[in-house]
Amino acid sequence: MFGGHGLMWSNMYSPDRPKMRRRIEWRRIAALFLPYWRPQALVFACIVVQAVLTLAPGFMTARIIDVAIPHRDFRELLIDLAVIVVTALGAGAIGVGQGFLTSLVGEGIMRDIRTSLVSHLHRMPISFFTGTKTGAIMNRVSNDVDNIDNVVTGTLTSILTNVVIIATTLVAMFIWNWKLALLSTVVVPIMILPLGPVGRRMYDVRRRTREQRDAIESITQETLSISGITLIKSFARELFEGKRFYGVGTQLMDLEIRLAMVGRWFLASVTAMVIIGPVIVWLGGGWMAIWGGLQVGVIVAFVSFIQTRLYGPAAQLASIQVQIVSALAVFERIFEYLDMKTEAYDPPDAIALPAIHGDVVFEDVVFGYREDRRILDHVSFEVKSGQVAAFVGPTGAGKTTITQLVPRFYDPQEGRVVVDGHDVRTVTLESLRRDIGIVTQETYLFHDTIASNLRYGKPDATDEELVAAATAANIHDFIASLPEGYATVVGERGHKLSGGERQRLAIARVLLKDPRILILDEATSSLDSHSEAAIQAALERVMRGRTSLVIAHRLSTVLSADVIFVVERGRIVERGTHAELLARNGSYASLYHRQFRDEPASEAI
Repeated sequence: MFGGHGLMWSNMYSPDRPKMRRRIEWRRIAALFLPYWRPQALVFACIVVQAVLTLAPGFMTARIIDVAIPHRDFRELLIDLAVIVVTALGAGAIGVGQGFLTSLVGEGIMRDIRTSLVSHLHRMPISFFTGTKTGAIMNRVSNDVDNIDNVVTGTLTSILTNVVIIATTLVAMFIWNWKLALLSTVVVPIMILPLGPVGRRMYDVRRRTREQRDAIESITQETLSISGITLIKSFARELFEGKRFYGVGTQLMDLEIRLAMVGRWFLASVTAMVIIGPVIVWLGGGWMAIWGGLQVGVIVAFVSFIQTRLYGPAAQLASIQVQIVSALAVFERIFEYLDMKTEAYDPPDAIALPAIHGDVVFEDVVFGYREDRRILDHVSFEVKSGQVAAFVGPTGAGKTTITQLVPRFYDPQEGRVVVDGHDVRTVTLESLRRDIGIVTQETYLFHDTIASNLRYGKPDATDEELVAAATAANIHDFIASLPEGYATVVGERGHKLSGGERQRLAIARVLLKDPRILILDEATSSLDSHSEAAIQAALERVMRGRTSLVIAHRLSTVLSADVIFVVERGRIVERGTHAELLARNGSYASLYHRQFRDEPASEAI
């Protein structure tokens, strides 16, 4: 009915995903190399010296053929051969140093790009991550940067080396014999001129190929994550996912074949010129040798030069164009992310909040994740410092959205969110979030030890503080029972622990941060009945003296709240204490009788 197959395909290309520009920012690419200009200068010097040294075998070959052998001069032969050996060893030694410098430059640039990209992504707003597939992001951070690495550390050096070899060879050839040099360069324009149009076509196809790889990375990340594979198996959709992956893979295959075939005839003609060029030199040189007295050794040296130092490097420049085009497309994809607007961590004239007291006010707030759909509709309320405010209402009413506006994960389209008298859009994000602790329904733990996960909010926490926080969250006894205690690795996303254990660790992590404003979004929803009472008592102690914004669909937290806000369709329709709202016999009373009448208060959170 809804075209599920087509829907899944369309989601791969969300309108929120970054769009590619069609221009190459050469200055920006060059700026990445600027900090490494000194080692790059040394690399260039090494390449020039190598190119000059490797000219020696050609000249020495001519002397051997035209001087040493005809004159039976063994001493001249030994000198010529010695020059060949010494220059070869010298060029090899310089090549080792060049390799080190090239790696130094390449890996340094890669480190800088990775750091800039990941740091930039860390500063992107939550809306970016909700509108972009994780696989697409990972593809740019990992595979795209790796592709640049191959070009920077290998291809660019190869281009520079080949250009210098061609230049030094042409200079030497024209100085030696300008007539033969002219004959040698007849076919060079045929090898160079088509590079422009062929390169533009390659760039277009390579850009589309990278986009298709984003789609494959997204499918792979989604279906092979623990949550994704559980979903697939629970719905027995292995066959469908296999077919879907095959379809996307086929599109990538078609693009890769098209890329491989772009300029194939051009590359074939370049290969042919490598053979035809020496024929021209032999024809012209042979005519000059027969009628003009040109020495045979010169002809042999010229043929050696053009095969190994002129046509060969020119052919390599043509063949590595695919790699260059790929790198340019990847650079643009990375720049696309780097140009996306980050969170305004330091808005104009922003102030750093001192220690937060915890007064939270919403003033006529209007918000929607999309322009055509409001989630909050003129919401106004006040929670005073130290109060516990509970938000209740049906799913989708806007409760979680309200709490996400306080730490400024999103900004309202209208109205203001005020903390301690300051509009949150006028303060630095670091100072705002420093004193806000959040425990959500979905707990995230890093693949690290329990101690490291707990210390994430307070890196300098002592072992005693860890134990105190874990005890308050009713998780210390469990941790102590593990063979490795606080050094236990929790596994990716904490999947070695039960849902309740993960949730209690998340609560302990926030307690260790000791925030002034505490946000609990269904924070105890994963706890078993045995732990609920102990955790509830711990939370009541923790919330005392702090401003607490609590979203709960179970009764105990609601009963103990200083103020309850009933949210329906993005509006606060009622507010008051539990007793006051029951007495009004309105929406809260209806919700209470519908959801809680059969649930003893002592069993709920």
